[in-house]
Amino acid sequence: MKNRLMKGSLAALVSLLATNAFAAQEVTVYTAFETDILAKYKSAFEKENPDVTIKWVRDSTGIMTAKLLAEKNNPRAEVVWGLAGSSMALLKEEGILKPYTPKGVNELNASLNDPQSNQAWFGNDAFFNAVCFNEVVAKQLNLPKPMSWEDLTKPVYKGHIAMPNPASSGTGYMQVSAWLQNMGEDKAWDYMKKLDNNIAHYTHSGSKPCVQAGMGEVAIGISMASRGAKLKTQGAPLDVITPKGIGWESEAVGLVKESDAAKRVVDWSISKAANELYVEMYPVVAHKDVKATVSNFPNVQANMAKMDFAQMGSKRADILAIWSEKFDAKSEPKS
Repeated sequence: MKNRLMKGSLAALVSLLATNAFAAQEVTVYTAFETDILAKYKSAFEKENPDVTIKWVRDSTGIMTAKLLAEKNNPRAEVVWGLAGSSMALLKEEGILKPYTPKGVNELNASLNDPQSNQAWFGNDAFFNAVCFNEVVAKQLNLPKPMSWEDLTKPVYKGHIAMPNPASSGTGYMQVSAWLQNMGEDKAWDYMKKLDNNIAHYTHSGSKPCVQAGMGEVAIGISMASRGAKLKTQGAPLDVITPKGIGWESEAVGLVKESDAAKRVVDWSISKAANELYVEMYPVVAHKDVKATVSNFPNVQANMAKMDFAQMGSKRADILAIWSEKFDAKSEPKS
């Protein structure tokens, strides 16, 4: 009897140890990807890596960048996946991202990757801004269709435009950066002052101005081209316009903690399988062999601004301080 009890206890202990040995490792991944695509990426990764699970921590680009900087001396993230290239350049400069060469990097378009030696971040996709214009609301209010950035400063649009706050939204910051880099600083700040006269409010989400335009809450949203295309395909009465000098940036991945499980997340995030998911929403992705056409996506490449991502990262704090002092009064309350 005693032997049977001992054997039973031993078997239970072995079973418990085996269960613990094969328990999935959890990797904490900080991201600014849109919320509605996170489950799909997590599911696809875990299907191929059943011994690793992803724990997402998600917020908009500006807030996530600030969080990573604040946690510099006690990092909680293990991987950063789906954060703007300019933020990744800053995180590398601060020593938060660890240099790492993921498997399959030669299959990526180099233009979306860290341009410096000792690379620490790698492109997933390129995302672009656009102007979402509600044609039904515009007709009701007798608003003309804007074709240029300068058009948006006309008095007829007063109170009818929403735009992302660049301090909390990467979508907002990349458009402010595009204006500064392509107009010149003095002219760009003067332009933003004129535009502010017509702004109804600044949002803390990059996609929200387009969503608001699609719902008719505003006539015009300076926002994400991919969100505009998606809403239009779903039936929203939007025209997705790309004025010359449209802001754009890469979304990228990088390693914070050098564990085997974290490296596997980075490796998978640049794989062909991952890029085949990115391309469902973004027509420009990093993998050379993955291409697709997204319904109602505008011809962004004809009007892309020239962008210096390293400069965007290094000047970020100064630019946001100036912008916030001048324009933050119209920002929506943070939820």
